[in-house]
Amino acid sequence: MTALPLRQILEDLPGAILESAPEGELTLTSVTNDSRTARSGALFVALEAERDGHDFIVHAIQQGARGVLARRKVELSSLSNAQRAETAYVRVDDPLTALQRLASAHRERIDAGIIGVVGSVGKTTAKQTIAHVLARRFRVYESPANFNSEIGLPISLLEVGPDVDRAVLEMGAYRVGEIATLCEIARPSAAILTTIGPTHLESFGSMQAIEQAKGEILDALPESGLAVLNGDDQRLRRMAVRASCPVAWYGTGEHNVVRAVDIQSRGLAGTSFRLLYPGGEIAIDTSMIGRHSVYPCLAAAALALAEDIAVEEIAAALVSPPDLARLRPIPLAGGATLLDDTYNAAPISMNAALDVLAEYSGRRIAILGDMLELGEIAEEAHRAAGRRAASAADIVWAVGIRARALGREARLAGLLDVRFADDVTEVTIKPQPGDLILVKGSRGQRMERLVQRLTSIPR
Repeated sequence: MTALPLRQILEDLPGAILESAPEGELTLTSVTNDSRTARSGALFVALEAERDGHDFIVHAIQQGARGVLARRKVELSSLSNAQRAETAYVRVDDPLTALQRLASAHRERIDAGIIGVVGSVGKTTAKQTIAHVLARRFRVYESPANFNSEIGLPISLLEVGPDVDRAVLEMGAYRVGEIATLCEIARPSAAILTTIGPTHLESFGSMQAIEQAKGEILDALPESGLAVLNGDDQRLRRMAVRASCPVAWYGTGEHNVVRAVDIQSRGLAGTSFRLLYPGGEIAIDTSMIGRHSVYPCLAAAALALAEDIAVEEIAAALVSPPDLARLRPIPLAGGATLLDDTYNAAPISMNAALDVLAEYSGRRIAILGDMLELGEIAEEAHRAAGRRAASAADIVWAVGIRARALGREARLAGLLDVRFADDVTEVTIKPQPGDLILVKGSRGQRMERLVQRLTSIPR
């Protein structure tokens, strides 16, 4: 993070009240709204959400925070005299609005190119892959996992210091207008859009609203910017007119400028394809799993080519991408392999994971949890996943209330071994040599608990 002097905070927040401050200059070195992650020199922002951040101010200071941004003053008598004397306490009307204003003001002071990554699925993998490829030439900052909201994005942006050339920031939304707000703060110079699907349909209310919301980043791009769009997604092709800047299309269809052909899955070893681009082609061999993995590779390639990174450098970077959040193969005790895709779940990503499982030659086990926030399509989406699971797996565990429809449909489709559980803690499994075990579900299902249990068995 760039240094954030207390005097700068007060300049950026007109009307803020400095309740107390240490003598001399004070510079904060990180920002957090979670007292558990407060480091020495942190600014702790006391947000009022499901839990009131004011209740954790004392803990944050005990952890090392030296600045507090809060709506009201709290009692600090339990702290030592030294801790109180070393801490700046700033009171504002709304800590969230103040956090966003700090990030917006900080954006004006940095020269880094900001790349916003938007889409219903695949944002995190695209973000990680893009950052990895750009790092061949630039000093790159990549926002942490889940830091894509009206809280997380400002915190991420405040971490971008003067030593950063490119910042790749994920942007998420639950309602129309939220990405527009994030863009007002971050002012991206380039955008990556992955795909448009029914993720968070329950909160958006309609696919039209999702499309409108995701396209807000195109509205925000300057004429000198660049929109990198998945040309295989018809909704993205339709919304491209909202961009006033050049558009770079990527995908597998002939109309795309950066294109993958001759895609070959190598199972758990990765994926191969030929990358076609203006002026030539090159073979790509990546350790990323599944045919769908060509999309983040193509998005990264399209942006990197626009940044004048040599295609040979791009291909070399894609050989071994970073440790991705999704579809991670993990060897287990006894010779089985776990496919950890517990990061989240939606219909598109569920099908992609099951496609990977279907290619495996050994015993295939799918442990599938609820896909949440799908609204009126929830029943049919789970049934469709059940039909795909029946052809992709030898054993299916349906975990959760909504996943019951998945399990029932898998049985109707002819799969004999279907098992049900209300919670992932009820899943009993004895891995055998050669098994491939897929674990996937929405974040609210906490499917990672099974991953932790399976990986804790000594190898």
